[in-house]
Amino acid sequence: MAASFLGTEKIWFDKCKYDDAEKQYYERLSQKSAPNSQSQSAAAAPGTNGENSELLSRVASLEYENQSLQKVVKDLQSAISKLESRVTTLEKSSTSQATAPPPVIVCKLPAPTPALSCPPAAALQLKPEEDDDDDDDDIDLFGSDEEQEDSEAARIREERLRQYAEKKSKKPGVIAKSSILLDVKPWDDETDMAKLEECVRTVQMDGLVWGSSKLVPVGYGIKKLQIQCVVEDDKVGTDTLEEEITKFEDYVQSVDIAAFNKI
Repeated sequence: MAASFLGTEKIWFDKCKYDDAEKQYYERLSQKSAPNSQSQSAAAAPGTNGENSELLSRVASLEYENQSLQKVVKDLQSAISKLESRVTTLEKSSTSQATAPPPVIVCKLPAPTPALSCPPAAALQLKPEEDDDDDDDDIDLFGSDEEQEDSEAARIREERLRQYAEKKSKKPGVIAKSSILLDVKPWDDETDMAKLEECVRTVQMDGLVWGSSKLVPVGYGIKKLQIQCVVEDDKVGTDTLEEEITKFEDYVQSVDIAAFNKI
């Protein structure tokens, strides 16, 4: 009966074995974690040493700066004290000068001069020859020289003015010039354009300079001659230039001014 009861009852008879095994397991875990903690502490030690050295260097630099600032403050205090002493001395000297009485000026008058004795009347009488000498002394002997110098200076000034006027009149003035672009049109497409340009360039005048040229198509195979020239306005007129070019009737039909610009 008892055996059957024990068979149906649930009892853990091997609990002590399991407790021992659990204990051994946790001991092994603790042994493995101990070296890791030691290595971490060893690794952390150099970091703390570096931080300590950095703090020490910063403290040393702060102490050095503090000493330099203290020195500067002392120099400023000494300079301020010197300035205060100078200001006080200046104030004292100014007050002493203001309170001092004005200086007394003593003037010494010269001694009276003795009375002059008049010479006798006979001594005042002059001979006629001496009077003639005094009249000669009054004559200005240099008046004629000054007049000659004035006339010479006026002559030199007039000569220089005349030379300046001649030089200014000979100076060339500004020449007015114009740049003209001419359109020279032929009769038809059979006109020899090279011969036409040669005829145009044969026109020569004083103040006329021919420039570059080119052929510009007009239409139907016809080309016109565009030629550049520079003229002096006072010497060459556009009408005269057109008349001279249109004299070549065999080649030139008409002449037009394409562009006109002042230079």
